[in-house]
This record gives sequence, C-alpha cells and structure tokens, in this order.
Amino acid sequence: MTRQCPPPVVEPGFPLSGSVLAEAAVVFAVVLSIHAAVWDRYSWCAVALAVQAFYVQYKWDRLLQQGNAVFQFRMSANSGLLPASMVMPLLGLVMKERCQTAGNPYFERFGIVVAATGMAVALFSSVLALGITRPVPTNTCAISGLAGGIIIYIMKHSLSVGEVIEVLEVLLIFVYLNMILLYLLPRCFTPGEALLVLGGISFVLNQLIKRSLTESQGDPVDLFLVVVVVGMVLMGVFFSTLFVFMDSGTWASSVFFHLMTCVLGLGVGLPWLHWLIRRNPLLWLLQFLFNTETRIYLLAYWSLLATMACLVVLYQNAKRSSSESKKHKAPTIARKYFHFLVVATYIPGIIFDRPLLHVAATVCLAVFIFLEYVRYFRIKPLGHTLRSLLSLFLDERDSGPLILTHIYLLLGMSLPIWLIPRPCTQKDSLGGARALVPYAGVLAVGVGDTVASIFGSTMGEIRWPGTKKTFEGTMTSIFAQIISVALILIFDSGVDLNYSYAWILGSISTVSLLEAYTTQIDNLLLPLYLLILLMA
Repeated sequence: MTRQCPPPVVEPGFPLSGSVLAEAAVVFAVVLSIHAAVWDRYSWCAVALAVQAFYVQYKWDRLLQQGNAVFQFRMSANSGLLPASMVMPLLGLVMKERCQTAGNPYFERFGIVVAATGMAVALFSSVLALGITRPVPTNTCAISGLAGGIIIYIMKHSLSVGEVIEVLEVLLIFVYLNMILLYLLPRCFTPGEALLVLGGISFVLNQLIKRSLTESQGDPVDLFLVVVVVGMVLMGVFFSTLFVFMDSGTWASSVFFHLMTCVLGLGVGLPWLHWLIRRNPLLWLLQFLFNTETRIYLLAYWSLLATMACLVVLYQNAKRSSSESKKHKAPTIARKYFHFLVVATYIPGIIFDRPLLHVAATVCLAVFIFLEYVRYFRIKPLGHTLRSLLSLFLDERDSGPLILTHIYLLLGMSLPIWLIPRPCTQKDSLGGARALVPYAGVLAVGVGDTVASIFGSTMGEIRWPGTKKTFEGTMTSIFAQIISVALILIFDSGVDLNYSYAWILGSISTVSLLEAYTTQIDNLLLPLYLLILLMA
C-alpha cells in the first residue's frame, strides 16, 4: 500500500476580476508616470507601496466576501485599497517637487511629510488586513514586509525627529478614528474610502493641534478650513455618543441639539479660530466676504444657484408624490443636474476670486455636514423632511446610515482649490498642465463623470469588461473634457498650457479609464488623481 503525500498548502486568494486588474493597471500607470517625473528615493517608495497594496487588496476583498472584516464596510464595491493607498503619497510627492522648483523649503518638507504619512496609514491598513486573514498569507506578508522595510528605512534616513513624531501622531489619530467612526458608521465606507477619508481627517486634526501649540501664523483662509473640518467631525462624534443614551427624535433632544451646536460653535470653534488667526473671526469673515464688488456679485450669483438646486429637489419630490410607484427614484439625468449647477458655481469662482471660492466651499461643507446630522439624528423640525427629500437621490453607494454622495461631490470639486500650495505659486506662476490644477474637480467630476454617466446610460452599447460602464460613455467623457479645456483657454486669460497638450490628454484619458473601472466613490477619487497628474 503506497503512502500518499499531503497536497501542498496554497495561500488562499481572491479570484482576479478583470475590472479590478484594469483598475490596478490604471493606478500603476499613474504611479509610474509620477515616478518618472520625480525619480527620487521617495518615488521608489511609492512604487514599493503600490506593489504591496496590490497584493494586500485581494486579502481585503476576500475578508469582505467572507464577512470576516473587523468592521462593516460597504459591500457594493471591492476594497479599493490600491487606488486609495496611493493618493496621499503621490500628492505629497508632486507637492514636494512643485515647491522645490519654486524654492520654498518649508512646503517642500511639508510635501515629504504628507507622502510619509500617506505611506504610514496605507501600511497600517495592509497590516490590519494581513493580521486578521486566516490562515496567514505568508507570501503576501513577505511582500508587504519587504516593501514596508524599504519605506521605513528610507524615511528613517530622510525625516527629522520632529517629522517622524508628526507622522506617528497622525498614525495614532488614524487608528483611533478608525475604531470610533467605523463602529458608529457601518457600511458607509469601503476599506479604501475609510483610508482616504479618515487619513485626511487625521492629518488635518494633527495640523490643527500643531498650529494651536505654536506661535506661527498661517493664512486665515487655510486655518478657517482646518477648524471647520475638525469641528464638524468632533461635533458628529459628540452627538453620536450622546444620542446612544437618549432618543434624538423628540423635541427636547432637538432643542438640546441646537443649543449645544451654538455652544460648541460660539464657545469652542470661534475662540479656537480667534487664537489661530489673532483677530475676531466673525469680523474677519464679514470683511473678507464683502471686501470687493466682485465678491458681492459672486455671492449673489451663488445664492441664485443654491435656490435653483433647492427647486430641483422640490420638483423631483413633487414628481414622486404624483407617481404611483412608492419606490420612485430620480433618473440619472436629474441627479446630474447638481453636477451642472456645481460647475456653474465653481468656474466663475476659479476665474475671478479663488480665495472667496475657498472660503465659500468651506462654509458650504459645514452646512452640508450640519444638515446631514439633522437628517441622520431626525432633529426637529427639518429631520424627517430632509429624510424624505434626499431619499429620492439615493444610489447603491449610500448603503450606510449617512448620505455622503453630495458631500463627496463638494469635496471633489473643492479639494483641488484647497490643496494647491499657494506659497509655491507666487514666484513662478502656474504654467503648462499645472495651470489646470484648480479645474481638476470641474473637469473630472463636473464634466467628465457627468457626461460619461448621461451618454453611457442613454446611448452606450459596448461595455468595458467586467463593469456596467460603456466605451461610448468614456469616449464622450474624454471629448467633453478636451472641449472644456479649450473653453477654459478662451475665458481664463491666466491659463497658459505652454504646449503640454499631450500630457493633458494623457491625464484626462487615464482618469476617464479609472472612472470606467473603479467601484470607489468617483466624486472623490477622480479629482485627486487628475490633480496629481496635472501637478506633475
């Protein structure tokens, strides 16, 4: 009787989906493009990070399929670890390169810290996935360990002690925010979206703490954004914890909510901002908003567009009331009305007054988040009304308790405005493809995503393998963005592309392919990748 050898142990894996591979190929194309443009030790770290994130992504996908992830993530998408892991590192690299060219050593080091922080939080997400995968994936652990060792070694010899402490502080905040927010908000994020959103919030929170403890003064416009973002997040955590012990839908709870909002805003937020900018925040804001006649005209124009957006919501809900179907949903074209309105909002602001647009987008973000709190907690008198009005515009990405797509749309349009290192553009004005950086959100989301969705859903017949997106939608998206660039050249005299047309076309085409294959929140991901490519 012959003795049979046991079968070899094969590391468990996740079936390689064609759409996931295509998404990974697009991301690697972006990484290699930035690597070729920068070509230093930090860009080699980015390549190593992308390789390990590609392998770990399938472990996350497997955990999501089997329901073994630590938290409840959004199930209508893959983990998205690779595209999300590369955003902060690549953004830091192009920021460093840009500020080095402009001769600004402070923001050059700041870009390196951004890149190092992005790599740290991405490695943590990878370690988390590998730590809870059973049996332990030895091959992937070896690849991730090798890439992590290279990154840590290079960063150890590149960062100062203070910068290393700053990266570790952000990582610690990121760990705690993951435990708190992913527990409070189940099914709102994929692992990649959580990495991107919570990593950004952690970095902003650490910057606020750092600025508060030092005497260095910054631009009040930037500090206003930092205080608003951190304040709204902390307010959400506070009320989520509070309403665990009391019913948020009663009048007593609603009155308490509004009173505490005023107390936190007037008693904490305004004094904190006053400490940072060394002046009265309300007087500064009023003087800033009404400083010139152009700003008054822009504010009046934006108020008109906001009124039109409210009318669109009311009209669509009136149609639902008259419809026989109780599950009536707004069609794709109706949802894209808001994209057109946002484009009409941002283009005049970018052309005529970018600092005003910066502040106005910050105020709008605070209003959106506050209204979402009112809807989520059912705060009277608007809570139930907002639930009814906004339910019409839900899609498969709003599977959690929060409705975030409209906030992601605002972030996608605003991040190219917020993230431009303005001190690095003073001596050397933006030229070439970099001149289109403020328009990255307008091109990728306002024009590209909108046109792809409308034409793809109405006329598309040839589908990209493994996705619902169509070849016709992607091609019309690229064409519409090229036309938009031509119009920007006509109406914005400050834009000089300097014969960098091939790079612009390649950047737009690459991001359009990413839109076709990604299952992550495209309103947030696409503008960031186009911003990175244009800044490079």
